[in-house]
Amino acid sequence: MRTGTAELPLHGGRCPPWLFGRMRRLGGAVVRVIVQEFGRKELLRRMGDPFFFQSLGCALGYDWHSSGLSTVTLGALKEGVDPEEVGLAFCGGKGRASRRTPEEIRKWGELFSLSSARIGELQHASRMAAKVDTACVQDGYQLYHHSFILTEDGDWAVVQQGMRERWARRYHWVSEGVGSFVEEPHSGIAGERREEAVLDMTARESEGARRGSVELAKQDPQDLMFLSREVEQASLDEYLGLPPRARLVMPRGHGISRLTRETLSVLKKVREVDPRDYEELVALRGVGPKTVRALALLSALVYGKPPSWKDPVRYSFTVGGKDGVPYPVDRKHYDEVLEFLQLSLEEAKADREEKLKALRRLARLAGG
Repeated sequence: MRTGTAELPLHGGRCPPWLFGRMRRLGGAVVRVIVQEFGRKELLRRMGDPFFFQSLGCALGYDWHSSGLSTVTLGALKEGVDPEEVGLAFCGGKGRASRRTPEEIRKWGELFSLSSARIGELQHASRMAAKVDTACVQDGYQLYHHSFILTEDGDWAVVQQGMRERWARRYHWVSEGVGSFVEEPHSGIAGERREEAVLDMTARESEGARRGSVELAKQDPQDLMFLSREVEQASLDEYLGLPPRARLVMPRGHGISRLTRETLSVLKKVREVDPRDYEELVALRGVGPKTVRALALLSALVYGKPPSWKDPVRYSFTVGGKDGVPYPVDRKHYDEVLEFLQLSLEEAKADREEKLKALRRLARLAGG
């Protein structure tokens, strides 16, 4: 379900080392508790919930409302969670770290004894999540952070964030709810505001536009250029079904007509591949926002199936916040919370071991 909004202004500066160290330890402890009590799938479900994730960042003591809550919280979890102990690993990160995601997926996948085929599927899921939120949901937010969470069971979740001017938007995915990478795949999208017009090719309302895009991809690109010139003489509102407020975003005579040589070159390659469906089309190397937009708009012209232009976008303190909201972080209290959680984990582990011993004794008695 796409629900909820969260204001995420971009803030400068860095997380103080004394706070990050505590966030790493407390975040790791929280993950272990959830996994022990409810299992790894439940942890992924919660990471896919924008409200839980926001609350987690607040509980760890970071800024309650800034974009840094996403990047720092995920960085702390990546360092604070021991994959060998929990059976769950955080991959990727901000900027250059995001480009190491495929290598890290392979590394941890092999540690978890996942098959080569499954590791390949996980790497494909990572690439598709990033590509869909770049090319298929054109809301103007450029991705700069990509975190991929995988478990030893082969399940996964994605939390990634994009930037537009001085605002950020966070996108959440959970494998359990992804029936298709190109139709309603998100578990939640958290953003600062609802934009007036967003090309959302993942919406159910865009099904006709997706089918039309695949059909158009099989046509001669020169024919598409001819169609784009025809649109220059017509009203975009009439052909595309754009809402009145979208005219400032897609004014008359622009958008469709911008079929550049680069886009035509990509369309020629796409035609040679002959994709079976929209997901395969989007997955092709070189198919980016321009190609997706050109095919979507021309599909509306040819087949009368306009895409969705609705923006898909839809908190708790424990130890204080870095910026002093609602009060400064109390380091002594933070350490007490950490100590309490760690003791609880140790006691739970000891309790499980006692239960296992009792079961073994019962098994021996039953066997006798």
